[in-house]
Amino acid sequence: MLDYIIVFSSSLLAATIAPFYSEVVLAAALIRQPDAALLLWLLASVGNTLGSIINWWLGKYLLHYRHKRWFPIKEKQLARAQAGFQRFGVWSLLLAWAPVGGDALTFIAGIMKVRLLPFTLLVFIGKATRYAVVLYFADRFLL
Repeated sequence: MLDYIIVFSSSLLAATIAPFYSEVVLAAALIRQPDAALLLWLLASVGNTLGSIINWWLGKYLLHYRHKRWFPIKEKQLARAQAGFQRFGVWSLLLAWAPVGGDALTFIAGIMKVRLLPFTLLVFIGKATRYAVVLYFADRFLL
């Protein structure tokens, strides 16, 4: 049971702005519980997607404070990120799993007020695919 909580929590944390790598935790849990691969995949995918929803929410609601001095993103950076998101559209959320830029993408989606349902579906598909690949390689090379 503790492995499940750790996989879920690490996946959720890894999707927020906190620097954390849940793939290692997932692979370690798979080694300890190889028969639970499907449940581990689901927990990691859901946890990571929920972390992205936190980023989306932060982007959506923190935008109200963009003119404050403490706001973490400068106006030029924000405009550039919004232009990039508009250029590639909502489908770019399939890349929210990427280690570089994926978390920022989910934050920008909140700023762009992407509807929660398509956001969640696209992010889940990308993240679930990534965790399936991680489990495949962990099973192939570690077990």
